[in-house]
Amino acid sequence: MNVIRIGITRGDPAGIGPEIIESALRDLVLPDDCLLEVVGETSGHAPGHPTEASARSALDAMEFAAAKLLSGEWNAIVTGPVCKHALHQIGYRFPGQTEFFAAKAGIENFAMCLTGGALTVALVTAHIPLSRVAGSLTGDEIVRVGGLLRDFLMMRGIESPRIAVAGVNPHAGENGDLGAEEIEIIAPAVARLSERGEFFGPFAPDTVFHRAVSGEFDGVLCMYHDQGLIPLKLLAFHEGINVTLGLPFIRTSPDHGTAFDIAGKGLARADSMKSALRLAVDLALKRSWNPAVPPIVSAD
Repeated sequence: MNVIRIGITRGDPAGIGPEIIESALRDLVLPDDCLLEVVGETSGHAPGHPTEASARSALDAMEFAAAKLLSGEWNAIVTGPVCKHALHQIGYRFPGQTEFFAAKAGIENFAMCLTGGALTVALVTAHIPLSRVAGSLTGDEIVRVGGLLRDFLMMRGIESPRIAVAGVNPHAGENGDLGAEEIEIIAPAVARLSERGEFFGPFAPDTVFHRAVSGEFDGVLCMYHDQGLIPLKLLAFHEGINVTLGLPFIRTSPDHGTAFDIAGKGLARADSMKSALRLAVDLALKRSWNPAVPPIVSAD
């Protein structure tokens, strides 16, 4: 029997990462062929008080995890929350953990995906300012991320996923009156995607998520970060999971930050961490059962 080894990084030790991991592991039931390894120091750091040292601890754990994953010693990683601003203060050059692990793996074909409750979303653009979103949209990028989302949904057991594509403008551009991106970029990309599977749209962003949650679609391809994260967090704030698509290993994480304001006060909920752990185990086992499954999955 092949043993599945899954790493867990505690994130910034001044945040809630260490306590939610400890809480999640208390009642997590694992299959016999799964082993977990938690990394990242906790001593010497005061909850709620991030420092340069706590940021370096978080980065050291990420570097350690990347080495384990690339060597094949670990099959998956579940990452605790980090403070991006604090990391940038010590020279970290990535917008988030998503981009860090993609760079370590030498992968350019990756994307950010969030899943929770009845909603799964993938982002065509992620950690960029809103002012740059429209200018960053291309047909090739929409097709690329749409393909990764389809692969992920299939890996989760949906044989022929139905994927809605959101517009970027109000009312999906209102036939060009409120923006031309839907006509010039998004609709042609949806036509290309439809040659690969069941893709529909572009739809008005203010209604498409309701349709997905109602069961009409299995996933929604979103044009920018908050377009996908706002409905996901509204629906599944405590259970949402961040998944990075496209890596040669599995990576998930809870869909929340360090929450320095409540760290160490016994208020942090471990639901999202539990969900991230369960999904990492499930995906790792599916990959082990079927070596032909492409290396499409990895989670900010």
